[in-house]
Amino acid sequence: MHDLKPLEPGAMFWAERDTLDEIRALGVRCGQMGIPGGMRLTPATAQAWKSDLEIVTVFAAYEGEDYADIPTVQRTVGFIPAATRETRERRTYEVSDFAAALGVHSIACHIGFVPEDTADPDYIAVRALVRRVCDYAAKHGQSFALETGQEAAPVLRRFIDDAGRPNLRINFDPANMILYGSGDPIEALRLLGPLVASVHCKDGDWPPPGVPGALGRERPLGEGSVGMARYVRTLAEIGFRGPLNVERETEDQQERLRDMARGIALLRSLLSKEAVSQC
Repeated sequence: MHDLKPLEPGAMFWAERDTLDEIRALGVRCGQMGIPGGMRLTPATAQAWKSDLEIVTVFAAYEGEDYADIPTVQRTVGFIPAATRETRERRTYEVSDFAAALGVHSIACHIGFVPEDTADPDYIAVRALVRRVCDYAAKHGQSFALETGQEAAPVLRRFIDDAGRPNLRINFDPANMILYGSGDPIEALRLLGPLVASVHCKDGDWPPPGVPGALGRERPLGEGSVGMARYVRTLAEIGFRGPLNVERETEDQQERLRDMARGIALLRSLLSKEAVSQC
């Protein structure tokens, strides 16, 4: 595998949407791989994705998830909806096995809105589920990372501490903190820093005022409210040394790939300026 540089730009890509050639054309050597909920995970599928591209995380998405607005996310995403909990737990184990077949040592997902009340039955059930997933992933030498955004950073930090598994970590997405209106991403990064195993580089704007339940708008990297220079600088300050995985969520594939390429170029420019400033 590649000897990756600290904070090396990479890409967040999706199996069944992106191809290896498209990801290589972005000029990256690493990235995170998303697995759609309905994708069949077979030995042949794993073999097809083995390449010189270093996959650092495999993300699980689940059938039936919908990110239209905050109430819909609460009803459909992750492990919080009780009706799909058992099925999604089994699917997460399949993703862990698939990642192991690729030699990847980290899996991740959105678990949904964690209740703030630790006595809430959903909180208790999801905490137990997350512990089981962590224990299963540990058999493969994997960490299990929860993606940020749907709850405030202190709530997520308390949940992870309460779950009490050493391989339970965080995939930090700064734009999600803004899109869900859950807190300043830089403040959140400083609080969650010791638990951050991987990151997205994604941008966005805050939800529109006076529209209950609305999400903010995702934007091309550098055009939203995150502040990429400050974000990269803070990652360096907290000691994070992993890849900077550019994510773009627009439906138009050509627009998405173009924006990802521009985002990667932006990160390289910021990293170059940061290196010069430290000379």
